[in-house]
Amino acid sequence: MLPFSVCLEMLYTDRPFIDRFQPVASLGAEAVEFWTWADKNLDAVERTLASTDLDLVGMVGTEGPLTDPDRLDETVTEIERSVAVAERLDCPTLFVLTGDDQPGVTEERQRELVAEGLRAAAPTAEDAGVTLVLEPLNTAVDHPGYFLEAADVGFDVVRSVDSPAVALLYDVYHQQVTEGNIIETMTENVEDIGHVHIADVPGRYEPGTGELNYPNILDAVDEAGFDGYVGFEYRARADPESAIRAGLSLGERRPGRDVS
Repeated sequence: MLPFSVCLEMLYTDRPFIDRFQPVASLGAEAVEFWTWADKNLDAVERTLASTDLDLVGMVGTEGPLTDPDRLDETVTEIERSVAVAERLDCPTLFVLTGDDQPGVTEERQRELVAEGLRAAAPTAEDAGVTLVLEPLNTAVDHPGYFLEAADVGFDVVRSVDSPAVALLYDVYHQQVTEGNIIETMTENVEDIGHVHIADVPGRYEPGTGELNYPNILDAVDEAGFDGYVGFEYRARADPESAIRAGLSLGERRPGRDVS
């Protein structure tokens, strides 16, 4: 059975950040993730992880830009700082965003820059046992101007870096908006996927509220050998409790499926 994590950024948003851990734990979740660490009280995060017995399994390592040649060194340094924070918090995965498409820089050169940046940061991540996961995002609805949209481009970049500490973050929501063909893409490239995000389409609400058949998707990915976390990066259509339960229910035994 695939392990799940709850993104604390999109649920319980009426509460202070540090007060979101306990209700997530009380629903039976075992792991959490969040976005940037720089705006967090890391001492409080450490204490709260310990008191709730939750694992932190992912956070943003950089929002870029990896696509700007004048800022590449700065962005690599930011990733390396994030690796140190990940070590402190026992967080195994950092989400890496490319930043926006740069005017005046060719698409090919921007791909090369993203690969160069990941290649430069990879040794630090390898030494720390942290995986950098590169994330494509949709530009049609949520992130206009973002550079990396297509999963196949992301996989090509990851493979060109050729490091055990670099993989792809496959966000099912973003890829459904961008291009579809979810199961085939994920299963054919499963060895290069380090983390998965889920949300339904349209609306970016919990599974079961839209067009995606998540039981089929997760069964296929599980059977293909994916062994990372599936993060609930979605908002609640009604209330956070129901939204989290909808995600956790995907791990329950289903007729005809051996989850041992």
